Amino acid sequence: MNFLHQPPRYLFFTGKGGVGKTSIACASALLLSEQGRRVLLVSTDPASNVGQVFGVAIGNRITPMTAASPNLFALEIDPQAAARTYRERIVGPVRNVLPDVVVKGIEEQLSGACTTEIAAFDEFTALLTDTGLAAAYDHIVFDTAPTGHTIRLLQLPGAWSGFLEASKGDGSCLGPLAGLEKQRTQYQAAVEALADPGRTRLVLVARAQKSTLLEVARTHEELASVGLSQQCLVINGVLPSAEVELDDLAAAIYQREQAALAALPDSLGAMPRDLVTLKPFNLVGIDALCRLLDNVDEASCGLTGIELPVGATPPGLSLLVDDIAADGHGLVMFMGKGGVGKTTLAAALAVELARRGLPVHLSTSDPAAHLAETLEGTMDNLTVSRIDPREETARYRQHVLETRGGALDDEGRALLEEDLRSPCTEEIAVFQAFSRVIREADSRFVVMDTAPTGHTLLLLDATGAYHREIARQAGASGITGLTPMMRLQDPRQTRVLIATLAEPTPVLEAAGLQEDLRRAGIEPWAWVINNTVAFANPHSPLLQQRALNELREIDHIATRHSRRYAIVPLLKQEPVGIGQLLEMCQPVTRQA
Repeated sequence: MNFLHQPPRYLFFTGKGGVGKTSIACASALLLSEQGRRVLLVSTDPASNVGQVFGVAIGNRITPMTAASPNLFALEIDPQAAARTYRERIVGPVRNVLPDVVVKGIEEQLSGACTTEIAAFDEFTALLTDTGLAAAYDHIVFDTAPTGHTIRLLQLPGAWSGFLEASKGDGSCLGPLAGLEKQRTQYQAAVEALADPGRTRLVLVARAQKSTLLEVARTHEELASVGLSQQCLVINGVLPSAEVELDDLAAAIYQREQAALAALPDSLGAMPRDLVTLKPFNLVGIDALCRLLDNVDEASCGLTGIELPVGATPPGLSLLVDDIAADGHGLVMFMGKGGVGKTTLAAALAVELARRGLPVHLSTSDPAAHLAETLEGTMDNLTVSRIDPREETARYRQHVLETRGGALDDEGRALLEEDLRSPCTEEIAVFQAFSRVIREADSRFVVMDTAPTGHTLLLLDATGAYHREIARQAGASGITGLTPMMRLQDPRQTRVLIATLAEPTPVLEAAGLQEDLRRAGIEPWAWVINNTVAFANPHSPLLQQRALNELREIDHIATRHSRRYAIVPLLKQEPVGIGQLLEMCQPVTRQA
């Protein structure tokens, strides 16, 4: 594997959800440790499943992984615990000094997802700059590298604390940034370590899919623009050519993947590249990790076909559409981790509602979504829009500069402009546009394709903050209007559909998302299990083995997570175009 050739001290693995980033990171850490090197594996993912992969409880402490290797240790950074510690570091010194109302205002300002992200980065940077850790380990492997979003945040050069005081906390993310001033030396050292190719290598993990490769190309460019230039590409889960014989489904998948690889974006073409073949087993356990990076043709290792059990006809997406259509209007939101097909599912449901003669507005708040490319056409009753983060941010910045900025002197205006360049500004602007779109659900269907899970929760954080502010302003008189959060919490107005794949990691993260939504007072209405091989009638031995694994995950979903769910089989043709999207809404069948 090129990405493990002469590895530097720090290895970062990043990529869209569902591409196998955690599995590749865990397998790499295990392989390096088996070569006699002391390795610390660190997860900065809020929904970390490193412990699940190894079958060991890890948590926010360095844990020896002795069952895997005497040289391997692991740590899962807990973003929520980090945020609590971070908030206390800021609020603690002023508690019992400032009036309670002021302290509560500071705590409110530090309650959002920006604070959680920065606090997690605070923990992460300590690992990069801790000389004791550097001496104790030959390699530190990170599952989920810092995003360009976070690094840009840390590169803001202004006097955050001073401006925070002057602006009375009106900056988009200056509250969370207030705690960083004392540690700017540490952050600068961390950013320098990330940008040093002698110390750091970034591994971008993707699948052989056009949309995923375009997304990883954008990630590559974003990280390169902030100085992280030492990058490698790993394309995971590529179907072996030996599986295509006597199986039309396998042949279609293989041709699709090879076409995507042939059309690799130019920005990725010059990068060192590795292919990891699709495996018939779930990537859980030490044995599976040991086999992941070994590109042995499984068909040549005695893998044979199996007889899949035939049960009752599974519920298809059409059954969910029947229930939704009966309301005549409302908000339908698809949520889930990246890579599970939310954009495609949202488009399929929208075109089926429109085909039935119902008015539909299909929109997305995902900056990486490609609704126009997915639809490849227009139809009656369907309106399509995209909340463009750049356009909305530009509009929001101009509004703030014209209102708040008008009364500031040159220095104050310059600091305000700097704050508005923060990535947190984009989230606020997108939230405002999101609020405008969902109001249309009173008279038609609004189908929302949301951003990946972390961004969605940030959006909901903004919605919750807005709700609390309206409640405070209303005071004793109560809220007379309908806030976005109230709409999302009302099952008569909003149906939240959680999208997942029938694989352990996506199901685990979907369950975590469901709990987060419930804590926010939002009860998911149904789960949609996308791209299932088990109901696509596979004949390839490898795909049949994967289908059997899927059936176990589907049973877990039905018995533990959601009584209402739908199955969407993997299609031979990529679901692009209105015709293919409508096919996703056909009743599910399985050949005997």
